[in-house]
Amino acid sequence: MMIDRRNMLGGVGSVAALALAGLSVSPAAAARIKAIGLQLYTIRDIFAKDPVGTLEKVARIGYREVEFGGGGYDTMDHAMLRKAMDRFGLRAPSIHVGYDQLLQQFDQLVAMAKTLGADTIVLPSMATEHRTEQGWTAALANFNRFAADLKKVGLGFAYHNHDFEFTTRPGGISLYDRLIAGTDPALVKIELDIYWAAFAGADVAALIDRLAGRLYSYHVKDMRADRSMSAVGEGTIDFAALFKLKGSAGVQHFYVENDQAPAPYLPDITTSFKTLRALRF
Repeated sequence: MMIDRRNMLGGVGSVAALALAGLSVSPAAAARIKAIGLQLYTIRDIFAKDPVGTLEKVARIGYREVEFGGGGYDTMDHAMLRKAMDRFGLRAPSIHVGYDQLLQQFDQLVAMAKTLGADTIVLPSMATEHRTEQGWTAALANFNRFAADLKKVGLGFAYHNHDFEFTTRPGGISLYDRLIAGTDPALVKIELDIYWAAFAGADVAALIDRLAGRLYSYHVKDMRADRSMSAVGEGTIDFAALFKLKGSAGVQHFYVENDQAPAPYLPDITTSFKTLRALRF
């Protein structure tokens, strides 16, 4: 888990000793996110126009990780993007790649991921035609195959949710339940979009504990009282409570995302960054 635990007086044993003595433990003993990430889909419009300049601005805010998605990144010069990231102190642990691309351009995607320095390919969604019992079952078999083939070349595979996986229930069983039951937990990992799970009405805390051991990353976006998206800290989701759950222990990356971030975008992602930088759990 990408967190940093700072303990008073230099060790966990000291904290325990203070607790036994009836003394309070400083908030400094709480966990924090060590490397805050950004899903670049959030700023896709400006990234598409000036990828290198945008990466520099992201790094200046304080982000240390990015996840590629949208903005036409897949058709860009990936060696150039990697060089820019290296210069600005950024890394890209994962990239978003579409289902049809995985079916038709597997070798090219592997090369792209490795050039960008990614360790995991994330499938971000599935088109409507796959959201039936028959279509989903066929897709899940491919998820397992993608994951197995990626493992052979040193890469991981994960699936990112929206709301439809929870609300579409062919035969009375949600697509998400089918995903969890129908894929290999050792190979098919989960990128949990907290907002979309909450939007769908899922008990997010219970879901996180259910997914313990399979969670690769979080998409961190907030929800206003009217259920619209917002920058982190401008909504109602208690991220600290979710991040300190036992099920969150294996989460490797925390990516800020706001599908509906208002132009000029950078203030929105700055608000989210500052909120997460200050968060303790």
